[in-house]
Amino acid sequence: MKKKHIVVNDRMQQGYAYDLTEPEGENFHPDFWPELSPQEMLEMGIFGGKYMTDCRDEFPAAWFAKAKLSPGRANPKLNFFGVGASQSLAEWRRKGWIHEDDPRGWFQWYCRYYRGRRGPDDERQVKRWRAMTRHIAQIKAKCRPGDWTCHTRQRQALLHWAYDSRDI
Repeated sequence: MKKKHIVVNDRMQQGYAYDLTEPEGENFHPDFWPELSPQEMLEMGIFGGKYMTDCRDEFPAAWFAKAKLSPGRANPKLNFFGVGASQSLAEWRRKGWIHEDDPRGWFQWYCRYYRGRRGPDDERQVKRWRAMTRHIAQIKAKCRPGDWTCHTRQRQALLHWAYDSRDI
């Protein structure tokens, strides 16, 4: 695969550059097996439709063809489960969860990783992704299989992390 060089200039990053060194959607860390692609997540409805509205040029246009996006403020009704399940970016910063390469957080890291970028924050982000399985265990313990109305906030949070709880 020929490396592709990406330069980012959006509201949150100017002049940030990285290389795509792996084929899109392939060669993931052995402990990282997301159930949904970024495109699938955007189409289902995540982050109230507000997450990717000013950085679309960095990613494939196909990701946005059917994406549920909000032109204004985040709208939880656009989320697949119709509820809000996000902490603010300020809270993520306060907790030290933001890496300088990905100022929007985990989903930005995942989009770039999915496209083929590999970087210094990969191990930490994979560990954070794996930690979300505690929510799967809670849904399995407390909800009837296929009952999407049970624990909707946890289900939406799982969706934000590329887990598909529709089969739980």
